[in-house]
Amino acid sequence: MKPSQPRTHQDDRLDGTVIAAFGRHYEVSLDRASRPAGTLPDTLKCVPRGKKSVYACGDRVVVAQSDEQQGVILELVLRKNLLWRSDAFREKLIASNLSQIVIVVATEPGFSDLLISRCIVAAEHQGIHPLIVLNKVDLTARRDAARALLAPFVALGYPVLELSAHEGVEALRPHLANAQSILVGQSGMGKSTLINALIPEARAATREISEALDTGKHTTTFARLYPVSEQGWVIDSPGLQAFGLAHVGADELAETFVELREHLGHCRFRDCRHEAEPGCAISAALVAGRINARRFDHFLQIRAEIEQAGAQRRGW
Repeated sequence: MKPSQPRTHQDDRLDGTVIAAFGRHYEVSLDRASRPAGTLPDTLKCVPRGKKSVYACGDRVVVAQSDEQQGVILELVLRKNLLWRSDAFREKLIASNLSQIVIVVATEPGFSDLLISRCIVAAEHQGIHPLIVLNKVDLTARRDAARALLAPFVALGYPVLELSAHEGVEALRPHLANAQSILVGQSGMGKSTLINALIPEARAATREISEALDTGKHTTTFARLYPVSEQGWVIDSPGLQAFGLAHVGADELAETFVELREHLGHCRFRDCRHEAEPGCAISAALVAGRINARRFDHFLQIRAEIEQAGAQRRGW
């Protein structure tokens, strides 16, 4: 057998976790039980077996070593959940096996509360706990405006942690200690500063992977997992400017808005769209102030995009 070919004998199957994902290339951290001391490296640079590349950071996989530092992914272990974004024709896997999504926003520059709602929809859809971090609270000029934009989420019970990445990053560490987390956010929110303050070796690890792949300056275009405790890890991800949710069913969407749940099923008509129909329980709650109008606008906008994506897939 040529050294470049993966060894696929049962004894050569190794268990591990995908800790970095960049195109069709992955870095897999091997379980200690799979690598007796001195016999195998801690990690392997891996490619998928076959044409499909369906793996995400956080995936549990089975691999085979093909040479000293490289391997082939043989098998995907069943996921607990999957965070991904999609439009009518494309899907982008972000991370898997998460317990928490940390949505990073900042007092400056301005942030999109609609993007927060999108992230929460994706999290609720997959049973992932959302935590919102308001960064740069030491910049006071627009701090009150940022808090006002977050107030509807606070009212719904979503936790908001205020900090400054340069001074108070340790406030975040206890929230990561026993969780499997991912940091997401728009560019400019200070997410990389948070990661580097929490995990000083993150910058070096990113540089090492980029050099190995010859990706040069493109060091922020892939997800990377870092241990933060014996039980916890956090994934750093590229900055988000969009978060398509075409994979969420229109009927499922209402369930991901926690403020709508208690009113679902109480409308006069079973197929109520909660717009102008008589006897709509959600419209009544909206008029009574029990549902935030801006959040309801988010619901309508996301639903319209999901329905449009479905129509595009069908060729309408």
